[in-house]
Amino acid sequence: MSSDRLIYLPLGGAGEIGMNAYVYGYGKPGKERLILVDLGVTFPDMDTTPGVDLILPDITWLAERRDRLEGVFITHAHEDHVGAVAHYYEQLGAPIHARAFTANIARAKMAEHGHPDTAVRVVSPWPETVTAGPFTVGFAPISHSIPESSGLVIDTPGGRLVHTGDFKIDTDPVVGEPFDREMWESIGADGIKAMICDSTNVFSEHAGRSESSVGAPITELIQGRPGMVVATTFASNVARVKTLAEAGVRAGRSVCLMGRAMNRMVEAGKQTGVLTGFPATIPPEEASKLARESVMLIVTGSQGERRAASAQLANGKYNGITMKEGDTFLFSSKTIPGNERGVIRIMNQFSEQGVDVIEGDDRYHVSGHANRPDLDAMHKILRPQILIPMHGEHRHLREHVKLAKSNRIEGVVAVNGMMIDLGGNAPKVAEYIETGRTYLDGSVKIGAMDGIVRDRIRMALNGHVMINVIIDEDDAPLGDPWVEIMGLPETGRARAPLVDVLEEDLAQFMGRAGDKTLADDDKLEQGLRRVARQSTQTETGKRPEVTVVISRLTE
Repeated sequence: MSSDRLIYLPLGGAGEIGMNAYVYGYGKPGKERLILVDLGVTFPDMDTTPGVDLILPDITWLAERRDRLEGVFITHAHEDHVGAVAHYYEQLGAPIHARAFTANIARAKMAEHGHPDTAVRVVSPWPETVTAGPFTVGFAPISHSIPESSGLVIDTPGGRLVHTGDFKIDTDPVVGEPFDREMWESIGADGIKAMICDSTNVFSEHAGRSESSVGAPITELIQGRPGMVVATTFASNVARVKTLAEAGVRAGRSVCLMGRAMNRMVEAGKQTGVLTGFPATIPPEEASKLARESVMLIVTGSQGERRAASAQLANGKYNGITMKEGDTFLFSSKTIPGNERGVIRIMNQFSEQGVDVIEGDDRYHVSGHANRPDLDAMHKILRPQILIPMHGEHRHLREHVKLAKSNRIEGVVAVNGMMIDLGGNAPKVAEYIETGRTYLDGSVKIGAMDGIVRDRIRMALNGHVMINVIIDEDDAPLGDPWVEIMGLPETGRARAPLVDVLEEDLAQFMGRAGDKTLADDDKLEQGLRRVARQSTQTETGKRPEVTVVISRLTE
């Protein structure tokens, strides 16, 4: 009996939606050869991660075993699947495999970081395969909301695995390959050890709709609107971008794309041949000169991103174009949980301008993820021995396991850091790995537990006090402490300047301090910080972050 084992280890994307990173391994325990499927990011918010630019999975465990990593395989070009490849290339050093459209996006990211584009290798679709150590990996086309999405067929000595990636069953996706039931039935014909499956829409009971179903309603909407029409969607959803552009042309309007990401994705689609027959567009400077009722803009910023075109238009003007009363703004997208505040802010800004906003109308948007009936169908097409749900919060994973059990498939909830041994007839937990998040803060990566963001939040909530004191050669105060404040009101309950109140209380503390305290920087700093916080709380109700600078004169 072989002592080798087949393992699955999510480092991101299991127990959350976003930041996907999944490790597979085969070999002797602790010596397995490894592959990584997807390496994505998630996005920060001002409440929990102020100032952070991106959130990346913590790959410490994998980086420590980079000599055993055979390759990285990217299922599709959404940021939560490909966004971190360039940030982590130096730490991992493994070749990156992707289909042509995804490779085009990945290479652009690599170039921005000065990495060789030769590290990204283009793979042909199934039945072509790539050998990576004990793994043979094929990219099986599957429909989603971005071109050339693929489920991975991973053959190992321990059995065949299918990693679905993000998918839906769509036989008419407008752009990209339609769902091929016969191909997937043939993939499952010889038996599937485990299917690791998208769980995003497991609670959606109704059958999923095709991308092709939204074109006619959008056309009808545009034709009935008097002023300029502006629509936003995910830039990566080039099928929807094409649908919107075609609807605008059918309604007799000139179409203008606005936003760097939108233009980049459309250009990548054209370069790789997945986006054909895209309507002619005009530049913003030409659009600004045309009658409003003859223009349609397709813009970035469907999730309320502050620097995207939607937010810029809501703020007043973008590329010389201003929204006016009688115009229409269409969200041809679904708001991702957590982004509601930014989207609502933009909706209200447009409303104040007299713009009609359409959001949350299912006639103008369909999801790129499999609803419950599609998931049920995929279970029955592949009939895996084991189902491991991924790409979902814990409640999605748990519900997906219930669905699997109703189909007599063994399921297991595996969240980030839970290593699953897929040997034998049932999955079992092999180890627990410490996982977390890494923040890209400006140009520097920091750990989520490093305390930097925590301190930033504390300062944002409570303000900051800086105390300066000078101690002479005899360990005696040279004058009184002086104070600077940030993020605090100038006056407190005493109706006197807060700085004056703090300096008076700190001076009294210095006058009472004994020789041992004045000679010991740690004790002196501790005492000054305590007084400053107590006094500020009395005056304002806040306990601020305090920085103490002690300067000592020497002979």
